[in-house]
Amino acid sequence: MTKTTMDSGLKSLVFERMLRMRRLEEAVFDLAARGLMVGHFHVYIGQEAAGAAVLQAASPDELLLTTHRNHGHLVGRGADSGRLLAEFLGREGGLNKGRGGTLHGTDRSLGFLQTSAVVGGIAPLATGAAYSLKLQGKAAAVIAFFGDGALEEGCVIEAFNIAALWQLPIVYVCENNSVGAIGRVGGGYNTSVNATTQFTSIPKVYGIQTRVFIDGNDVEGIHRETAQALDRARTGGGPTFIETITTRWPGSQPLWPVLATGVTKLEIAFGIAAAEGEHADWITNHDPVLRVARELLAQGVEAEALRAMDAAVIQEMDRAIEFAVASPQPDPATATDYLFA
Repeated sequence: MTKTTMDSGLKSLVFERMLRMRRLEEAVFDLAARGLMVGHFHVYIGQEAAGAAVLQAASPDELLLTTHRNHGHLVGRGADSGRLLAEFLGREGGLNKGRGGTLHGTDRSLGFLQTSAVVGGIAPLATGAAYSLKLQGKAAAVIAFFGDGALEEGCVIEAFNIAALWQLPIVYVCENNSVGAIGRVGGGYNTSVNATTQFTSIPKVYGIQTRVFIDGNDVEGIHRETAQALDRARTGGGPTFIETITTRWPGSQPLWPVLATGVTKLEIAFGIAAAEGEHADWITNHDPVLRVARELLAQGVEAEALRAMDAAVIQEMDRAIEFAVASPQPDPATATDYLFA
C-alpha cells in the first residue's frame, strides 16, 4: 500500500472537526459545573483524531451508529452545537426534544440511525442497516463506532459473522481507549476483560479485512484506511474492521468524568506555553488536538490561522451554551409522546 501525506488543507478540515469535538466537551463540563447537566455523561476527549479522520472520509450518504461517547461523533459530523447541548440538558430545543439526552441523542438528518449506551448494542443494528443498503442496491455504507468493551458481547460476534457471510457494506470502527486505564485496582473501571488483547483476531476469523492503528492519533493513516474501506464496501467488497488505540484521557479515569487536564491551550502546541501539573505528560505527548496542531505548523500552516479557527469554534460554543440554557423545559403533558404502545 502506497502511503501518501495528507495535504494541509485536508488536515485543516480534520483539525476543525477535532476542535469542535473538544470545545463542545469543554462546554459540557461548563454546564455540569453550573449544575445544569442531569445524570451521568461520557465525553470524547482524547479520541478526536480517530473520529474526525473517519468522519472526514465518510460521504453524506453514509449511515452511522455510535455509542455513549456520541458527543464527538455528532458534532464532528456537523450536528448543530446549540441543539446538541440543549439535548444534553433535556430541553425542548434539543435535537430530540430532550428525549435522547447525553447518552442517546442523535441526528437522523446527518445519517445517524441511533446512538446507544448499551455496550455492543449498535453492532447488530448497524449490520442490519448495511443489509438494507445492500438489498436496495445503494452505493453507500454503514459506519459503526464502538469501544473495545463491545467485543465481549455475543451480538457483536454474530454481527461479524453475518456481515462476512453476506458481504455487507459496513465499516466497524473499534475505538480502543484502554491504554493507560487505571482499572478497578486504581479506583477506576476496567474498559475490557476480554481474554485476548489482539482484537483484530476476532473479526479476522470470519474473513473480515482488518487494520489496527497502534497510534490512534494518526489522522492520515486512519483517514486513508477508512476511505479505502468505504470504497470497498460501496462496491461490494464487504466489511472492514478498523481498530484505533489511544491513551485514555485522565479525565475519563474516574467513574464520573472530570476536566482533569483543564481547558485546552493551543499555545502549548505553538511552543509558547508548557503543560503543567499531574497530567503534563498526557497533554504533551498524547493530546490529539495539540499533536495535529503541531503537524499543521510543520506543514506550513500559520499559528494565527489555527488561532482564528479555534476562536471561531469557541464563539460557536459560547452561542450554543446560551441557546441551550435559554431553551425551555419540555411540557410535562408531552411526557408520553413518541412512545411505542
